[in-house]
Amino acid sequence: VSAGGFHTVGLKSDGTVESAGDNYFGQCNVETWTDIVAVSAGGFHTVGLKSDGAVVAAGDNEYGECNVEGWTDIVAISAGGYHSVGLKSDGTVVAVGNNDISQCDVEDWTDIVAVSAGALHTVGLKSDGTVVATAINSNDFDCGQCNVESWTDIVAVSAGIYHTVGLKSDGTVVATAINSNDFDYG
Repeated sequence: VSAGGFHTVGLKSDGTVESAGDNYFGQCNVETWTDIVAVSAGGFHTVGLKSDGAVVAAGDNEYGECNVEGWTDIVAISAGGYHSVGLKSDGTVVAVGNNDISQCDVEDWTDIVAVSAGALHTVGLKSDGTVVATAINSNDFDCGQCNVESWTDIVAVSAGIYHTVGLKSDGTVVATAINSNDFDYG
């Protein structure tokens, strides 16, 4: 299952997908999808990974976040706020959608084993347990969510709206974000 901005999608064992919630942009129009092996719900769109490595998408496409029809050889997907990210079997990453603050600048990433798209940033886990992230750290958008360069021994990552979380191999968790009066949500 995957929870998006205002909708939820679930992958059934037969490779079909169900959805519930807001469908204003058609992000829940997944009833015809078949042969799906993974789903990801974004802000106002949904992305599905097919067993042959192709990708399908539904919903808001204002920034091109659903323009995944040419993707091949994909092994993992992640839908962000207004962008979509795909991990290829060779460890490289592709991204489409809003790139106003460089959240889609992943073309130089290599040796990636997992990806996570946040609202305004993208995170990649490398095979050596280090982490890469991309987004412009400007005054308007720098919540510290990309401050992952010192992380090591990471086995899983997740990008949120204003933060990033990493699971270490010893079971402990690391996180990065600004805990200021403007952004401190607990």
